[in-house]
Amino acid sequence: MTAAPQDPGRADARRNRRKVLAAASQAFDEYGLDVSLAAIARQAGVGTGTVYRHFPSKEILLEAVLVQQVDDLVDAARQWAARVDPVAAFFGFLLEVVDTSHGRKYACDALTEQPSWPRPCLAASARRFRRALDELLRAAQRAGGVRTDVSTDDVAALTVGCATIRAAHRDQNRGTRMVRLALESLRTPSSVTQDWRFRDTPGTLHTPSWCEECGAPLEARSTGRPARYCGATCRQRAHRRRLDTAARDAVG
Repeated sequence: MTAAPQDPGRADARRNRRKVLAAASQAFDEYGLDVSLAAIARQAGVGTGTVYRHFPSKEILLEAVLVQQVDDLVDAARQWAARVDPVAAFFGFLLEVVDTSHGRKYACDALTEQPSWPRPCLAASARRFRRALDELLRAAQRAGGVRTDVSTDDVAALTVGCATIRAAHRDQNRGTRMVRLALESLRTPSSVTQDWRFRDTPGTLHTPSWCEECGAPLEARSTGRPARYCGATCRQRAHRRRLDTAARDAVG
C-alpha cells in the first residue's frame, strides 16, 4: 500500500512550531518572562504572525515551553530505565533533572509565584513526570539500592532542593558535589555501610570508583587509567555537557 503524501504546509507548520518553542525556551532562560513575542520570533527566524498563530499569548507559549521541558524529562526517564540498572537509572535521572533545571529560574518563579499555575496541559505533563519518577524509584527500591521508607514526594522535594543547591554555587563542580552528597541520603543503609563513595572522593586501587555521570559503581582496574564512566551513554552525555559549558562560557 502506498503511503499517503504528507501535506507540506502541515510539515512547515510543525517545523515552525518547534523553532518557536526552542527559541522561546532559550529566551525565557536568558532574558526572563518579560521578553516579547516579537523578540522570540526574531530569534526563531519566523514572523511575529507565525508565533501568534501557534501561541496567541505569551502565557500560552510559556505553558507550551514548560510542557515540552517536562515531557523531555519523561522521555529521559524512560531512556535511563532502558539503558542501565535500576539504581544507576534512578540516580542518573535525578542528576539530569537537577542539571536541566539550572538556568530555568524565571520559568520556575512563574510556577511558584503565580496562582494560575499549573494550567491543564502542564498539570497533565506533571502527572506523567510523577509516574515516571515513581517507576524509577520503585525499581531502585526493589533492586535494594534506595531506602524503602522514601516516597516519590520525598524524592521530588529533595530534587527541588538539590536544584537550589546547584544554583547557589558558581563553581559547577562544587555545586555538583553538594548535590551528590544530598542525593546520597536516599541510598539504603546497607549501601552506605558498604563504603559507597562519590566520584569526587579520592580513592585507592582497591577502593571502588564511581561513574562521573550517573554515580554507578565501577570496577577497579589493576592496570591502565581508571575508568571515568560506566559506558558509552554516560561518556557521550558528559562530552555533550562539556561542549555546552564551553559554548556558554564563550558566549558569556
